[in-house]
Amino acid sequence: MNEPTLPAHPPAAPLPSRRTVLQAGSLVLLLGTQQIARGATILAVRVWPAPEYSRVTIESDGALVAKQFFVTTPPRLAVDIEGIDLSPELRELVAKVKPDDPNIAGIRVGQNAPGVVRLVVDLKQAAMPQVFTLPPVAAYQHRLVFDLYPAAPVDPLEALIAERLREAPAKPAPAPNPPLTAAAAANAAAARAPAAPEHDPLGDLIAQRSQRPGPPEPPPMVATAPPPPEPARPGNRATSTQTDRIIIVALDPGHGGEDPGAIGPAGTREKDVVLRVAHLLRDRINATTVGGNPMRAYLTRDGDYFVPLGTRVQKARRVQADLFVSIHADAFTTPAARGASVFALSQGGASSTAARWLANKENQADLVGGINVQSKDQHVQRALLDMSTTAQINDSLKLGTVLLGEIGGMAKLHKPRVEQAGFAVLKAPDIPSVLVETAFISNPEEEKRLRSSAYQEQLADALMRGITRYFAKNPPLARSRSV
Repeated sequence: MNEPTLPAHPPAAPLPSRRTVLQAGSLVLLLGTQQIARGATILAVRVWPAPEYSRVTIESDGALVAKQFFVTTPPRLAVDIEGIDLSPELRELVAKVKPDDPNIAGIRVGQNAPGVVRLVVDLKQAAMPQVFTLPPVAAYQHRLVFDLYPAAPVDPLEALIAERLREAPAKPAPAPNPPLTAAAAANAAAARAPAAPEHDPLGDLIAQRSQRPGPPEPPPMVATAPPPPEPARPGNRATSTQTDRIIIVALDPGHGGEDPGAIGPAGTREKDVVLRVAHLLRDRINATTVGGNPMRAYLTRDGDYFVPLGTRVQKARRVQADLFVSIHADAFTTPAARGASVFALSQGGASSTAARWLANKENQADLVGGINVQSKDQHVQRALLDMSTTAQINDSLKLGTVLLGEIGGMAKLHKPRVEQAGFAVLKAPDIPSVLVETAFISNPEEEKRLRSSAYQEQLADALMRGITRYFAKNPPLARSRSV
């Protein structure tokens, strides 16, 4: 396979003669501009780095046809895009790769043949690339997408443990003891007794993880009756707040990457605001203990990149989260709507027309962010997201109620009660899950508040108080529960 090599200084093309120019002009008149245009025009190129995968997007005003080739040593992806010529927009990809991109080492682009541009993505590690196209949606036209997943995927729980180990303070080395007299040494030996080992909650989490299976693989899609629900085991819920282990709260900043979420009148993007609030809340969670047990926050996305809705649920389950809090900034068709809201899942209909409208809008995030539907079994996805239980919804309503009460103490509420609708991101069957709409970003006054650092801090404080209040009344389940 020939990869593109660009000359440092391409030779200058000879100037066309007057006769050639006249002939070309006559050809345009005869064929028309529609027939002269050979392919689509490149509108924009984007690179989205993330630990879990890096994405390259090429947006155009017409559908692109691409053929891909993957070379394992050294790892690189080559894609031939047909029907176009090398353009300044495509050349921009070379400079868009950041040195700290976890997956992409660099991008090369060149004219491989007339009407064929070859793009080579050099990778830092073995990868499982996906190349697919997306039809026009929302503000986007046609998109050609390269998703570059590492062959050894990141384990979110291991990453969480590693992060905690990095932040654990190192124990100072003991000072050397002065020499003891014979009598003092005898007394010290007589008084010395085996000390009880120091409790290490992080060690508990690692040990528990090694004893527990990961999330179950999706069952084969066979037309059989579902098994009866497993009877509740007595004593599964802790009877006191002392559970002797780390409490994990999954924080889910909405949207990200290709999906900006709602955009306010002044241009504020929802994905930016909610990530900032999530970071503030993470700091508070990581510095809090409940009943002597340390808390730890896990973010479904920790940067500006897109995470599919189903993946957000799966990531929370993989880290064995005790709570799932999805953070958003609402928008409506008119700027008059205002106030914060909290939503829980509904197995039936939505609690209001507005809740149904909002759930439908949020559930379209995968269309805007862009997922490779050919790589996903839609039936399996639907089965995984339809296992929510009445118990999970009841616990979610309890969580939502205390969060709403705390938010109502510092901001205006849109509705005085927790609403319910079929949000796909709330369908973890074993994790109390809520979606918090912090304010209406479509309201100019509330957009201004959302941009304020002081307001973001107040939101994080209110959410932290609500989470603490929830655990005070609803101790987390033992780690022995199945996932």
